[in-house]
Amino acid sequence: MSANSFDARSTLQVGDESYEIFKLDKVDGSARLPYSLKVLLENLLRTEDGANITADHIRALGNWDPNAQPSQEIQFTPARVIMQDFTGVPCVVDLATMREAVKELGGDADRINPLAPAELVIDHSVIADTFGTSDAFKKNVELEYGRNRERYQFLRWGQGAFDEFKVVPPGTGIVHQVNIEHLARTVMVRNGQAYPDTLVGTDSHTTMVNGLGVLGWGVGGIEAEAAMLGQPVSMLIPRVVGFKLTGELPTGTTATDLVLTITEMLRHHGVVGKFVEFYGEGVASVPLANRATIGNMSPEFGSTAAIFPVDEETINYLKLTGRSAEQLALVEAYAKEQGLWHDASREPEFSEYLELDLATVVPSIAGPKRPQDRIALADAAHQFGLDVVNYVSETDTDEAGKESFPASDAPAVSNGVPSKPVQVTGPDGVTYDLDHGAVAVAAITSCTNTSNPYVMVGAALLAKKAVEKGLTRKPWVKTTLAPGSQVVMDYYDRAGLTPYLDKLGFNLVGYGCTTCIGNSGPLPDEVSQAVNDNDLAVVSVLSGNRNFEGRINPDVKMNYLASPPLVVAYALAGSMKVDITKDALGTDQDGNPVYLEDLWPSEQEVEQVVASAIGQEMFTKDYADVFAGDAQWQALPVPTGNTFEWDTESTYVRKPPYFEGMGMEPAPVTDISGARVLAKLGDSVTTDHISPAGAIKADTPAGQYLTEHGVTRRDFNSYGSRRGNHEVMIRGTFANIRLRNQIAPGTEGGFTRDFTQEGAPVSYIYDASQNYQAQGTPLVILAGKEYGSGSSRDWAAKGTALLGVRAVIAESYERIHRSNLIGMGVLPLQFPEGSSALDLGLSGEETFTLTGITALNDGEIPATVKVTTDTGVEFDATVRIDTPGEADYYRNGGILQYVLRSLIRD
Repeated sequence: MSANSFDARSTLQVGDESYEIFKLDKVDGSARLPYSLKVLLENLLRTEDGANITADHIRALGNWDPNAQPSQEIQFTPARVIMQDFTGVPCVVDLATMREAVKELGGDADRINPLAPAELVIDHSVIADTFGTSDAFKKNVELEYGRNRERYQFLRWGQGAFDEFKVVPPGTGIVHQVNIEHLARTVMVRNGQAYPDTLVGTDSHTTMVNGLGVLGWGVGGIEAEAAMLGQPVSMLIPRVVGFKLTGELPTGTTATDLVLTITEMLRHHGVVGKFVEFYGEGVASVPLANRATIGNMSPEFGSTAAIFPVDEETINYLKLTGRSAEQLALVEAYAKEQGLWHDASREPEFSEYLELDLATVVPSIAGPKRPQDRIALADAAHQFGLDVVNYVSETDTDEAGKESFPASDAPAVSNGVPSKPVQVTGPDGVTYDLDHGAVAVAAITSCTNTSNPYVMVGAALLAKKAVEKGLTRKPWVKTTLAPGSQVVMDYYDRAGLTPYLDKLGFNLVGYGCTTCIGNSGPLPDEVSQAVNDNDLAVVSVLSGNRNFEGRINPDVKMNYLASPPLVVAYALAGSMKVDITKDALGTDQDGNPVYLEDLWPSEQEVEQVVASAIGQEMFTKDYADVFAGDAQWQALPVPTGNTFEWDTESTYVRKPPYFEGMGMEPAPVTDISGARVLAKLGDSVTTDHISPAGAIKADTPAGQYLTEHGVTRRDFNSYGSRRGNHEVMIRGTFANIRLRNQIAPGTEGGFTRDFTQEGAPVSYIYDASQNYQAQGTPLVILAGKEYGSGSSRDWAAKGTALLGVRAVIAESYERIHRSNLIGMGVLPLQFPEGSSALDLGLSGEETFTLTGITALNDGEIPATVKVTTDTGVEFDATVRIDTPGEADYYRNGGILQYVLRSLIRD
């Protein structure tokens, strides 16, 4: 029950239904607030308890100063939690472990139960092993079940054992697309109350739902678990960036071009830790699918959220996707009653302002390693020539002046672009030359674009025109189609477009996050061998949101984000050296050159297919029984009981050690002395560099562990699928093939120097960590700017903690990873403003002592701690525990320990 200090409790009548609501206009200053802060204000009014959430917090939000730096802490209680299986499995593992810990401390195991609705979509486990065949989907699903049976049985147990926990089975769709098409409510109804749908999710791209007017963002798995258990999310009232949209997109551009432009603008402006909110007359011309595409890319800008207010377009989309008439009426009535309905003539107050005329957007791609590095399509081939020199040997660069032909029928490359053509013979006997820049992977993948029918239909129409002119994909290109939901294949089939995609090799490989998450599957053997034997810099082109180094495929050095139609075009061209705005993509049946402009579908063609082939009945049919699953899912044997029976032989699901030896009272916080550096890292080290992801190689500590436990190499599966086994995951932490640890110069991957051994030899990070921990030596990480950017990955923090790291000292952090480090009991510190490890003369070979941490025992958060080394370096590091709530988590050794103790005391 809310304390209702502002007399905000009221009633909203919609048709025959009556709902309790909390009126925003009861709070002075609410009318001027941005949409996103109004949602937070309602949250505080409804959950006001006089202790964690007080009238002062509500007044502070009503009196929000848009120009102030964030300083006021509030407690946000999300309406629900959403998870994907990579991050969701460890969440359920932790909940199962917490049940046992509660019993051991004398409590009731059933107290550990989601208090907010929690939904998990299994979408990250399918790997595109098989492609380019009519049975690729069937084979990949069979492989998925074979590899993941233990995990799926565990999740089925969780669905039965925990209240308010539902699982969307494999082969259904991508979590974010399922969210916007079915799970999102926009306005929640619960216990007679109506209130804005809000959420946190265990995937950073949870922000896709911002396109529907739903406020939510990605958090680490450990924060999500706390939210599931009723703990509010501690946050500072953020700055809000108003992004005004005017005009309309020009012909020939796509939502992808728009989102890459916005990503570049916002990353340049700087929006880390801020909300971005879109407004203005141009909003009305942005379809919901495009809004969702923009929201999805919020982590790529660095913002916490990127939201569109509710308007007529929101209602139209909810209707299209099969929401009930009652829900549509409620959403519209509630939004208008609470001042949440978008009014283009009104400009709320914002902290900062940006503006984009949609008419200025041009066709674009981004790469070769960051989403914000936008390249105008007309400049792509030239820019590739400039960038590729960073990925090839000096010999290739020296010989770059010679003209060569990188592919059998591609145009000659320009002088100055490195070239190293290698002759390859495919299994069908076809011989071709493979060179730097060859498109090895062309993937229509990921939540970002496959929820958008305009770009998906555009890709299929381009494929149709290409097939009709006799064009084919180049033989070295691995082509995959992994839509975000079954609705995509429904409208492809209804429009008669599926055969054309199949003809070009874009057969359905699965419904899930394949290429973008590193599940692109192996390249054909002959391509992989040619690439590795000759150190070729081949590329991927994907319609996803992530293109970080080492993420997409271990054989692929350079990765480019592009719209689905451009993915098809590059599969035809076969090389990034081809300027697809000018050069021919191939030749037709009569030997005439075919250009991109000959294949690009008109807006009218796309809109005609969208209007005729997509209907409400597709969504109602595909989501009618979304939690039931197919025959394979239903046939899985389901364990029973309110606590899980752990299989000690399992290599997928193991009981983690977080609560071992835990008592009801936390031990006092201590200073850190005699610490060694496990890794010294540069700028822009992402959670993809830190967190285990992708394939598991046999000669790594994780591969050795699996081999020792009787797992054959073909059954290693991916790190993502084994996230429920901490033994595998800690062995893969800091093991990305592109990680460069500066204390082990000349190496790439999970290597460091082990100072417990004579001569400090280079060793695996995991092996060195075990030696340090055996000696009782604490560890620290040194890092540069934007440490931990990228996906919200709990294992980037969990693995760091389990490796024995007590503190990280970086120049700056991305929001989620900094928070997750605290959630695992690791102290995030920042170098003094304007200085770095290099400036301070730190080599990483020093021994570190950190003092002043114990001030936390007195209930305060020290502004700095003193850092000294055995070499005489001394500095004050800023403590990046930003809120009192985070301090409580750190004092308890982590967020899970804090929640567990709180639940038992209550």
